[in-house]
Amino acid sequence: MICTERLILRKWIDKDLEPFAAINQDPKVMEFFPGQLTREETLVLITRFNAHIEQHGFGLYACEERHSRQFIGFVGLNIPNFKAHFTPCVEVGARLAVKFWGIDYALEAARKMIAVGFEQFALSEIVGFTTVNNKRSRGLMEKIGMQRDPNDDFYHPNINIDHPLGLHVLYRLRNEKFTNS
Repeated sequence: MICTERLILRKWIDKDLEPFAAINQDPKVMEFFPGQLTREETLVLITRFNAHIEQHGFGLYACEERHSRQFIGFVGLNIPNFKAHFTPCVEVGARLAVKFWGIDYALEAARKMIAVGFEQFALSEIVGFTTVNNKRSRGLMEKIGMQRDPNDDFYHPNINIDHPLGLHVLYRLRNEKFTNS
């Protein structure tokens, strides 16, 4: 379990399935993904997230508010399973329910996970990527201190090159550039 001032990041448990499935069915949350996920696809994702945590010691953690213990989504570090010019790598990722947007929960948790990645796992770099038009995610990466080089932009290999979400931007943060403020 990893704690911030307002959040708890932890392994996934059975009771996370229903609220996470609801998040994955929300068109606003999934706007910049190729599609919404079914309950069954969400269960597969949870299983994969926990397996990643077991294998690597870090992963995409279930996230809940400390005071209410309400599940709000996920935040964490992940090793993408596709090939691109910047892989292998570790990425920071987050997906929160809409009602928790705009209160810097994702920022708070992402900063904590990046600190964990650099300090506990001695990572030299953490990346973030999203589709070009996802201004919320891009803003989060910039607030963390990540930098984008347009030469790093890429077409996501799991999305058809003609799809409007295919082109992605890549942000990078080197260990020596990170300040946990």
